[in-house]
Amino acid sequence: MINRVEIANVNTSKLQLLTSSETKELFNKVKEGDKEAREKLINGNLRLVLSVIQRFCGRGENADDLFQVGCVGLIKAIDNFDTSLDIQLSTYAVPMIIGEIRRYLRDNNMVRVSRSVRDLAYKVLQVKERISREKGKEPTIEEIAKELEVEKEEVVLSLDAIQDPVSLQEPVYNDGAESLYIMDQVKDKKNTDENWAENITMNEALKKLNDKERMIIDKRFFLGRTQMEVAEEIGISQAQVSRLEKTAIDHIKRLYK
Repeated sequence: MINRVEIANVNTSKLQLLTSSETKELFNKVKEGDKEAREKLINGNLRLVLSVIQRFCGRGENADDLFQVGCVGLIKAIDNFDTSLDIQLSTYAVPMIIGEIRRYLRDNNMVRVSRSVRDLAYKVLQVKERISREKGKEPTIEEIAKELEVEKEEVVLSLDAIQDPVSLQEPVYNDGAESLYIMDQVKDKKNTDENWAENITMNEALKKLNDKERMIIDKRFFLGRTQMEVAEEIGISQAQVSRLEKTAIDHIKRLYK
């Protein structure tokens, strides 16, 4: 998708790039009802849409569809942009484009969410965006619930329902040598002392580890700590915890082959 030259009948290699002064001049004309200026603004910012849809590659979605949906977000951004604010159009437009694409992906997701829950979620997002713009900070769940006259639990559930599923194997950090994954930050309440004892004699295995490795295994698999929590408790980085944990587990596996 990234290397495609033509997307939705648009030659991406020939997309315009407006300067700040050109953008400002076009917005002034748009205020006067100049439709041609509006068209030039849209065409002059299609590179924003192209850069955003590259973030969504690898999902098996059609690039043409994503580009067209992204253009809808760009048009909304241009039509609602407040030129009196001291911000770049891109600062305002990119979140709008991303939001439009995410809504499209959610609506076409195999996991179906009821229409009423989805509608409430969109209202929540609209209220959140408006209050954030007015007050300069994100509103609390209580504020949103009060604004929409619904229960706090309904707000939370509606937002949870439209979140994209995330793989436990998705990397969240990379130090150049090893990656940390979401599963490394999730507490494991199943791997308790009793469950491990069913397969190996853990007490004997732990004796073969050094003090730091033993401490990490104990906190991770017996006390259910996340790697981040262990790192904070013993004063080392999460990447170091991950490496020591893997080393300890490999050692135990070698002992019981």
